Amino acid sequence: MIHILLADDHSLIRDGITKLLEDEPDIQIVGSCNNGQEVLDNLPKVHVDVLLLDLDMPILNGLQCAEIVKQEFPDIKIAILTMHQEKSLIQRFIELGVKGYFLKTILKKELVYAVRAIAEGGEYFPNDVTKALIQNKIVSNLVTQSPLVKDLTNREIEIITLISQGFSSGDMAEKLFISPRTVDTHRTNILRKLELHSVAEIVRFAFQNSIVV
Repeated sequence: MIHILLADDHSLIRDGITKLLEDEPDIQIVGSCNNGQEVLDNLPKVHVDVLLLDLDMPILNGLQCAEIVKQEFPDIKIAILTMHQEKSLIQRFIELGVKGYFLKTILKKELVYAVRAIAEGGEYFPNDVTKALIQNKIVSNLVTQSPLVKDLTNREIEIITLISQGFSSGDMAEKLFISPRTVDTHRTNILRKLELHSVAEIVRFAFQNSIVV
C-alpha cells in the first residue's frame, strides 16, 4: 500500500486529487493539509510514503516545507504538484532532490503511474517539465562535471540529449539512423556507466552536468 499525504491550500484541488486516486487498490490518502505547517504537524503522526506538495500555500509554502521535510524526514519521497513551470523553481526542486514535479494538468493515468514509480524508489518528471527546462536553457549551478561524463561516448551524449528533450526510442532511432534496439542498448550502457536507475535520473544528471544547456 502506498500512503500519500496531500498538501494544497485549495480544498477543491485536494478533493479532486483524492477522488482521482482513492479508487486505486494500492493507494491510500492518509491526510490532507492546507499548508506546509500542517504537513510538518502531521508527518510524525502518520506513515507517509509520498508527499504530494503544492507550492503556493499560506504560513509555510511548498519550497520551505520541502526543505524541512528533506532534513527531518529524509525517507519520505516528495513530489511537487503545481501550476508553476518556471525554470528556476523546477531547477531548485531538482537540486533539492524531489522525486517528481508535475503540473496540475497531469492526467489521472500519468499521475497514478508517477506515484507508483516514486513509491518504488524511482523518479518521474513528465515531458512538459523537461521541455520547460530545455526551452529555458537551464544550466546547472554545479561548476564541476562528474568524472563519469568522461566515460561517455559521443553517441551516448547524443542519446542523453535526446532523452532530455523527451524523444522516444523510436524517434531517436529515426533521428540517428539506428535501430530502436540499438537505442535501448545505448540507454542501458548509459545507466550502467553513470550508476543511474531511470530515465528521469538521466535527465537530472544531464542538467546538473551541463550536458544539456
